[in-house]
Amino acid sequence: MTSADFSAAGVYSMKTGDDAILPFEVKPLGVRGRVVRLAGAINEIVGRHDYPRAVSALLAEAVALTTMLGSSLKFDGKLILQTKTDGPVDMLVADFATPGEIRAYAHYDEARVAALEEDGNPPSPDLLGKGHLALTIDQGRHMERYQGIVPLDGVSLSEAANVYFQQSEQLPTDVRLAAGPIVARGKAGGEHWRAGGIMIQHLPAQGDPSALPVHSGDVPEGQEEEPLEEDENWVRARIFLATVEDHELLDPTLSPEALLFRLFHEDGVTVYPSSKVQRYCQCSRERVAEIVSQFSPDEIAEMVVDGKISATCEFCSTVYEFESEELKKDS
Repeated sequence: MTSADFSAAGVYSMKTGDDAILPFEVKPLGVRGRVVRLAGAINEIVGRHDYPRAVSALLAEAVALTTMLGSSLKFDGKLILQTKTDGPVDMLVADFATPGEIRAYAHYDEARVAALEEDGNPPSPDLLGKGHLALTIDQGRHMERYQGIVPLDGVSLSEAANVYFQQSEQLPTDVRLAAGPIVARGKAGGEHWRAGGIMIQHLPAQGDPSALPVHSGDVPEGQEEEPLEEDENWVRARIFLATVEDHELLDPTLSPEALLFRLFHEDGVTVYPSSKVQRYCQCSRERVAEIVSQFSPDEIAEMVVDGKISATCEFCSTVYEFESEELKKDS
């Protein structure tokens, strides 16, 4: 979570890296990955909610992570990220629909978040608290959903994602995330939210050791064994990734290609065609009316205020108003 100050020209330069996913590969290291840079899309998502800054930053990180993970889907479907915790931000929901549509919202305790913000920018583990993160892959109505769940206990979203890949796919992964407002000067002044992320995964060549800490299985009963050493190429790639600073993931004047060259030019990095990302929402007056009409007549009656029923979309904050008689006809 960070903020920076750039000129308005830099914010609105419409670089090809904005609102886009850039796949890449570092072949000598056996590493593949993706860079995500969100600008207008995340600014619109955040702008539709009146969240505290810390909540907006955490939600933007969740969207960047969901975009990186969802862009790996090889079929039409969705990847849904959801947290459920006891922290000040007790729920985050973000989903990525192929080929590149994103939406998200958060639920939080205003007083608890305000208390944390009094000491500055609270770290994401303090906002999340203890609970779990669920990643759900939805392939459509006629296909079974797949869900992976990892604990959230004093860790960030990126650390939880690393655990998810280790548990679910046995695939060594390292993720970096950043989000924050950029202050633009000039005619287009004001704050403009951005989010970014970079992920690397290690694919050892056939016969090479895995980058995951493993054991030989020969340790005598009752004794502990030290894990075998990690693959040196994976260690090298992670060292490079650790040098990435938040502002590099957000800087509108630094293209994702230039960032990758900074990190991996010694080994050679190959980039592949990027894909675009945009905000979306599935709500409509008809869909909301259908949902509300499923409540019982007594429940609907309790929703009536001054003869009308109001319903707000959690994702886009659009408010829909209905006459009570209108919904009774559909019930």
